[in-house]
Amino acid sequence: MTDVTVKRIDEMDSLGGVFARARAELGVSSFGLGVHDFPPNHTGHPNHNHLTMPEEMAHANDGQEEVYVVLSGEVTLVADGEEHVLEPGTIARVGPGQTRQLVTHERPARVLAIGGIPGMPYTAPAWSEVGAVYG
Repeated sequence: MTDVTVKRIDEMDSLGGVFARARAELGVSSFGLGVHDFPPNHTGHPNHNHLTMPEEMAHANDGQEEVYVVLSGEVTLVADGEEHVLEPGTIARVGPGQTRQLVTHERPARVLAIGGIPGMPYTAPAWSEVGAVYG
């Protein structure tokens, strides 16, 4: 028997249609994996880092570094006021303590986010499970 899971992003469980729970849907247990669907002119992605987040955020202070891969469209990664335009074919890594925000302008964007804690085993947060409520 093969150990393969294949699913379409548009058919995955999501948080409000803007974050597909790819990790849970595919059965991944070794790292975080989600797909953000940002509409045009989106500024709602929180300006955050993973070391000094407010305690009310569901994944506060977990120490994750993240990698962003743009699947379609264009998104701007803002880090300490410096802007990095990401488009398909561009990959960005952001360290745990780096404050960051993803924003779009005229075009929507679909972004694959991969996360993990350097040197540590991965434990999925409860909110990332299929059907879970965020918060």
